[in-house]
Amino acid sequence: MSSMDKLPLLKSAFRMLLNKLNAEDRIAIVVYAGAAGLVLPSTSCDKKDVILQALNSLSSGGSTAGGAGIQLAYQVAEENWIKGGNNRIILATDGDFNVGISSSNDLVEMIELKRESGVYLSVLGFGTGNYKDAQMEKLANHGNGNFNYIDNMLEAEKVLINEMKGTLVTIAKDVKIQMEFNPAVVKEYRLIGFENRMLEKKDFEDDKKDAGELGAGHSVTALYEIVLFASSEEGEESSTTRYQSTVLNSKALKADEIGMVHFRYKKPDGGKSILLEQAIENLPIALEASSNNFRFSAAVAEFGLLIKDSEYKKDANYEELISLATGARAEDPFGYRAEFIRLAEVAQGLQLVSYED
Repeated sequence: MSSMDKLPLLKSAFRMLLNKLNAEDRIAIVVYAGAAGLVLPSTSCDKKDVILQALNSLSSGGSTAGGAGIQLAYQVAEENWIKGGNNRIILATDGDFNVGISSSNDLVEMIELKRESGVYLSVLGFGTGNYKDAQMEKLANHGNGNFNYIDNMLEAEKVLINEMKGTLVTIAKDVKIQMEFNPAVVKEYRLIGFENRMLEKKDFEDDKKDAGELGAGHSVTALYEIVLFASSEEGEESSTTRYQSTVLNSKALKADEIGMVHFRYKKPDGGKSILLEQAIENLPIALEASSNNFRFSAAVAEFGLLIKDSEYKKDANYEELISLATGARAEDPFGYRAEFIRLAEVAQGLQLVSYED
């Protein structure tokens, strides 16, 4: 943790977060180098000098007793529980746990038990090398929290300042989204991305099944690639299976809806899910007439297809996605969209070099 993109960056990031907290907020610091230990007991953020002294005293070294550190963090959070507050552990790590509970399954099992206390777990990843991205995301998912990777101060500012409420304030838990397409209108469909977030169909109504959390001001975009029936075609009204048949109802045959979004969530302190539903009208919009947000999202999805060399990329290319993203940049107060465009341009350059080699 001694390299500049690990502990030094972590300290700078948390100094920045501390400046945004007030006397109603409290912070404790637990470390897990060699053995777990309490560096700072729960302290009001009006004592910033005390917190900064503890933060600045942190040093790297020893083995990584990550499991014991998480256990101690939960203990401290539970002992200093704030009723009606945002009780949360922020695990800052380079992703390497090698002492005590270290296997992914054992850590997840422990965190699943601890989350019942109402303490949320967010994970911030730092550094490169032995970093285990998938493991860190898995821990956050099972801890009713979120995961972010921080590699510079701009990203730290994005996660901990600009998007602090979305990162640290949960407004809904176990959020599940189910998309139902009208089989009289949609011939085929495919979800782009989210492969590691998919649930079984039966899990949608199962309140015991853990799902994602939604932060204040947080939004999620899911894109589907769909194939519509041509005007000369009709949706299948029945199947040709031996033992059952399916007949479309009147709502499907009206064809004025392309599908239905089913949205299920629990309140942060609730145990029973709430269902919301919204029909999507069958009103196709040309790409150039769509919103900036949609076009920019489409460019990001195209980038994902190219960077993974997806079998579905077909005619996707960097020149097209860069043009699409640039035209949809619109208001970009924090420069995130401009940063993506630069990333795509770098990827395009690397691809050209590869072809030339």
